[in-house]
Amino acid sequence: MKKFGKVLALVLCAAMILTVAGCGNTPGETTSKDGYTSNVTGDSENKGTMPAIPREKVKVGVIHISDPAEGSGYTYTHDLGIQTMQRECQLEDSQIVRKNNVQDTNPTAIENAILECIEEGCNIIFGTSWGYMETMAALADEYPNVIFCHGTGYMKNDTNFSNYFGRIYQARYLSGIVAGMKTESNKIGYVAAMGKENAEVTGGIDAFAMGVYLVNPDAKVYVKVTNSWFAPEQENAAAEALLADGCDVIAQHCDTPNPQTAAEKAGKWGIGYNSDMSKDAENATLTSVMWDWGVYYTDAVERAIAGTWNTDIYYGGMKEGLVKISELADFCAPGTAEKVEEAKQKILDGTFNVFDGVIETNEGTTVGEEGKTLDDATITGNINWYFKNVEVK
Repeated sequence: MKKFGKVLALVLCAAMILTVAGCGNTPGETTSKDGYTSNVTGDSENKGTMPAIPREKVKVGVIHISDPAEGSGYTYTHDLGIQTMQRECQLEDSQIVRKNNVQDTNPTAIENAILECIEEGCNIIFGTSWGYMETMAALADEYPNVIFCHGTGYMKNDTNFSNYFGRIYQARYLSGIVAGMKTESNKIGYVAAMGKENAEVTGGIDAFAMGVYLVNPDAKVYVKVTNSWFAPEQENAAAEALLADGCDVIAQHCDTPNPQTAAEKAGKWGIGYNSDMSKDAENATLTSVMWDWGVYYTDAVERAIAGTWNTDIYYGGMKEGLVKISELADFCAPGTAEKVEEAKQKILDGTFNVFDGVIETNEGTTVGEEGKTLDDATITGNINWYFKNVEVK
């Protein structure tokens, strides 16, 4: 990646650390294996690093890994957020540019899509997939008058490149309660896009597994990795393999509803992700872990218009309405709604933060400290261990 060297000086600058609203964690700073410094914050001060953009001059570019027309899953959910932002910010259709089916493993395709957005006049660009990160970082350096926002990942600079994600682990924990109460075999499958090296995926698995453990200490969570964020055939095959091994609930951190449809076909149950997947597998989906990306996209564009946009990392959660679970199916186990609501209220009032206290891993070690909770930087960048009831298939 020939352009990335000159980005390093920018992203190594320390960002302003702010108090995170909602979870009571103290944000921290962590340096990734690539040497980039990440500061995680949950809110931003009313100061801008970029000039205000008149509403009528705003033009938003969005880079998607697949096509929103699929009607479910990751890209679909992000695009729902873009649609919400367009309505709330009162933008015309001509002010939104979408680049679909841009594979995040192809740097040339990513660069071309972003440059096309810039050539079409976009002054705010959202990249929705992890693999867009380094190309966006390089182009942000080359185009300092354009606002770049990258979903997931960890990189940023101090002028025009920011990062956004959220506490999806909160919703994962609640969904683990649902799965743990429903399983009859005490074997729960989890189709994961990436392995233990990716803290985003691993942290979600751990939060889910902790929710399972809360209500069913005898259950185990079996993880099968596809090594791809979007791989419909592999996702289906992974789910089928887990079902064949005796799992009777299938959860997922992958883009398509295929794990849910595989569970339905097998007469079992599932936990969807991104959007409400009950419409894809109505007889299987117990609930879905969901994003409302409109919360972030609206905030980011309104800040750009007001001249208060800055590069503080956005990290919202249930309190902000960014993450949630869908309505529980009527075939969830009796008492599930009450257990979920109890845990949800503890998260919302800050008395429980999921990654609290001493946590046992599946390797017999522990992380965390009694009376403390893992900080946001650790959760987003350094969870490379599995909770004690997790096994990798």
